[in-house]
Amino acid sequence: MTETEFKYGDSKWLEQPDHISKSQIKRDMLALQALGDELVALSPSARTQVPLDEELLDALKLADKLARKREALRRHLQFIGRLMRTRDIEQIEHALAVMRNTKQAADKQFHKVEKWREKLLNNDDALTDFIAAYPQVEVQQLRLLIRQTKKELEKQQPPKAFRELFQLIRPLILAGEAS
Repeated sequence: MTETEFKYGDSKWLEQPDHISKSQIKRDMLALQALGDELVALSPSARTQVPLDEELLDALKLADKLARKREALRRHLQFIGRLMRTRDIEQIEHALAVMRNTKQAADKQFHKVEKWREKLLNNDDALTDFIAAYPQVEVQQLRLLIRQTKKELEKQQPPKAFRELFQLIRPLILAGEAS
């Protein structure tokens, strides 16, 4: 019996470190396809921040053109996944992780500003807290915008002052986080 032949009950193949199951190969393939799908979802300007070779960039540009053709896009995503198998994906994954973290941080800041705006509109004591936390705010303008926003909400008018209030407090909050 040669080494390549398999005998029932023989566990020699389990001891080989280079043996990878079909299931693992498929999981890896699907992970690469998902990574390719994430690259396709990026805008062309965001892709410049990811280290991609020319062949992969061309495949992503073609995927943008195929966006409306579902079956063609599905097959093309499989092709991109196949291209990804021959690439060093650590750098690509790292760049995408940095982009995800940047977006999460921006979302967190946005939600913090929204929460302050809601507090200012719903709680009179929040104005004192905001002034204490951010003393560089123009207090009169802040009070005026709060009053105007409340009137807009009562009369169901377009949210002009609502947006202006957000624009007033946003730089203060972001500057407070940076320091």
